Amino acid sequence: MAKVTMYTSATCPYCAHAERLLASKGVMEIDKVRVDLEPQRRFEMMEKTGRRTVPQIWIGERHVGGFDDLSALDRAGELDKLLADCY
Repeated sequence: MAKVTMYTSATCPYCAHAERLLASKGVMEIDKVRVDLEPQRRFEMMEKTGRRTVPQIWIGERHVGGFDDLSALDRAGELDKLLADCY
């Protein structure tokens, strides 16, 4: 299965939406980096992405972006292919 990594926080509704969308695609394991529990990890995320908000999602080595980006990939029919290519 594709390795999915997501920078997240406990109170982020978009993080929950992203998790549900990924689960609907068969992704049951997400490597979560909790920036609310480890604030220094937010700086790491910002250096990698140039973005401050969560979620920030990687599928394999590809930075997908946030929930809106993930959802756009799904609507365009590209998310399934990206997940399949990473298997």
